Amino acid sequence: MRKRFADLDQTWPAGLGRRLGAMIYDALILMAIWMLLGFLAVAINGGEANTSPLFHSLLFVATFAFFAFFWMRGGMTLGMQAWRLRVETPEGLSLTLPQCLMRFLAAGISFAALGLGYWWVLIDGERRGWSDIASGSRVVVVPKPGKNKSGKN
Repeated sequence: MRKRFADLDQTWPAGLGRRLGAMIYDALILMAIWMLLGFLAVAINGGEANTSPLFHSLLFVATFAFFAFFWMRGGMTLGMQAWRLRVETPEGLSLTLPQCLMRFLAAGISFAALGLGYWWVLIDGERRGWSDIASGSRVVVVPKPGKNKSGKN
């Protein structure tokens, strides 16, 4: 079941700086997950490094599962929570699995294009990156608890 977010009138589009901050946090968490999977793969493989396509596929699926779980559950990865960001549909709903997949794949293309898909936030009138446009979503800044955009209680 999709979650409907209640504070839509108190959010605003996220800028590039916050997005990059959240990406760094999430990258650190993903590295820990990859290390754990790597340790398990080495143990299963008799102490030898595992460079098989199956292992790389496992890392890819684990990475997608990390993002999809958080995006569908509450719109925020752990890094996004730290930077008070949320991904949502324009209607204020959490993403569906197909939207998560499209967002994930477009983010990979954005990254592979030397970050151009993320820099796009600076020229798009709605501050959307390629992954936002491709998945029909947006990234917003959520207010601090007990505050709205203008800082009034």
